[in-house]
Amino acid sequence: MSTRIPQTAQDTPDTTRIHNIGYRSYDGPRLGRAYARRSLFSQSLRGAYGLGRSAKSKVLPMLLFGVMCVPALIIVAVAVVTKQSKLSIEYTQYAVFLQVVIGIYLASQAPQSVSRDLRFKTVPLYFCRPIERADYVLAKFGAMASALFLLTAVPLLILWIGSLLAKMDFGTQTRLFGQGLLSVALLSLLFGGIGLVMAALTPRRGFGVAAVIAALTISYGAVSTLQGIALGTDNLGAITWIGLFSPITLIDGVQTAFLGAPSSFPGGVGPGAGAGVVYLLVVLALIAGTYGVLMRRYRKVGL
Repeated sequence: MSTRIPQTAQDTPDTTRIHNIGYRSYDGPRLGRAYARRSLFSQSLRGAYGLGRSAKSKVLPMLLFGVMCVPALIIVAVAVVTKQSKLSIEYTQYAVFLQVVIGIYLASQAPQSVSRDLRFKTVPLYFCRPIERADYVLAKFGAMASALFLLTAVPLLILWIGSLLAKMDFGTQTRLFGQGLLSVALLSLLFGGIGLVMAALTPRRGFGVAAVIAALTISYGAVSTLQGIALGTDNLGAITWIGLFSPITLIDGVQTAFLGAPSSFPGGVGPGAGAGVVYLLVVLALIAGTYGVLMRRYRKVGL
């Protein structure tokens, strides 16, 4: 009968190996929060037009961008061929007339910007880097407003170039173009803030889309209906104040009061200078308020 003699530690062969797998410490520049914020802004702005994403993601934003530009191209073509002395639409009216396209774009892209981060719980990963919640909100807010500004300003640029090709007065057209840019800049900030707040309330993209559409279309439909009733009952003063309760009528009121734009209110009854101040204060309060709501929302997200 044989017995096994256990091996001692000295008899066991040493199989320990030290492998150099090439890890090196980073000794490059530390770019910090500002770079991270700019990168997030750039990535979000590109994503709003499907750049850097799948081909399917590019279809809707690029299609809506084209839809926004086509009417401007037609107006310019008619003005050049018929040698008009004035464009058939004011720069400040263009976004108001195409508000449905702007609303669809916002409803499709605002949830894309924030809802996926909430749904897949990737927001805390951003804060693992040298970036604060204020940086995240500022980058997303700025990117959405910039995307809307591109959507609304490029058609105005087409109108301005077309007016010069039609040999219209350079000074007048440039002044009107500048007023149009100021109007759509204010619109972009207001709509961008509202869209992001609605989208950030839920991680479900579909619910975010519905919330944005409801916030824009239901408010405008209700305001337009009430304004029509006020016009029919000769209560013209009420038309002005009812316009405070819809984002697009707020912008319409501000540009009517301060930019000399024709009013799109029923009967053409727009706010005067006094009521225009109220309109402007409400717009600025809503922009600041939506930013504050986003900051509050992202204080608790992922914690």
